[in-house]
Amino acid sequence: MIRVMLAEDSEVIRTYIKETLEKDGDILVKSECSTGEEAEEKYETGEYDVVLMDIEMADRDDGIRAADAILVADGSAKILYLTSHESDDTIVKAMSNGALDYVVKGCDDETLRKKVRMANEGNSQIDSEIQKVLMDEYKRLRKSEKNLLYFIQNLGNLTPAEKDLISCFMEGLKVREIAERRFVEPATVKSQIRTLLQKFGVSRSTEVVKMVKELGIEHLFPPMKR
Repeated sequence: MIRVMLAEDSEVIRTYIKETLEKDGDILVKSECSTGEEAEEKYETGEYDVVLMDIEMADRDDGIRAADAILVADGSAKILYLTSHESDDTIVKAMSNGALDYVVKGCDDETLRKKVRMANEGNSQIDSEIQKVLMDEYKRLRKSEKNLLYFIQNLGNLTPAEKDLISCFMEGLKVREIAERRFVEPATVKSQIRTLLQKFGVSRSTEVVKMVKELGIEHLFPPMKR
């Protein structure tokens, strides 16, 4: 018997899902809850094989936060998300914490039961398109981490001119405005910018600004004195 905790804020939907899951006799909805906080509390005191977690309950990310907490407390927990939205953003955000799979509300009954059975076995039925979305996001995050590492490593090697350039980037100045501010030719500024971007392994000044903000070091690059 597969013991399920069902977290869904709509009583009508909970009742429908419970009846659907228990139809074949091999799945039991052991407990029900309507908020993420309640799901966390019930998981601590009960024994469940699968958690069927609605993403949006008390608020838009209630189920994601609850799943995070459950997985931190029990890394072997098997989370299956319930969602009304099959968008890339929702999928990436929900699946990034280690949940096994997700099921869209309104799917056919057999798909719902199949997903729960597969989750119980530790398997996922995520299709190839969704896998691509997740892998693309993973690659993006890894690239971001790599760029930040380069930035940190190169901070100590910045020349005064390069520090001034970053200060200008933080103000949103264009090449001609930077040239006027620093009393040099635009061609000189362009050359210095190319060197700076190469040093940090990026292609745009906006990427440098993003790194500075992500590291929380804006104070190191105050506006240039006029």
